[in-house]
Amino acid sequence: MTGRAQKRLAIAGAVAVVAVFVAANAHFLNAALRSQPDCILRADAAPAKRAC
Repeated sequence: MTGRAQKRLAIAGAVAVVAVFVAANAHFLNAALRSQPDCILRADAAPAKRAC
């Protein structure tokens, strides 16, 4: 394997790791926002419940 091929493989691997990390965090954020839809801050409502 040439040096250029190794460099491309390393960059592709790093991009894949970053993509998986970003996708996992997006999934966690989505799950957190969907799990308690009543616990959001709104200007025209009372403060959120204590359980939130």
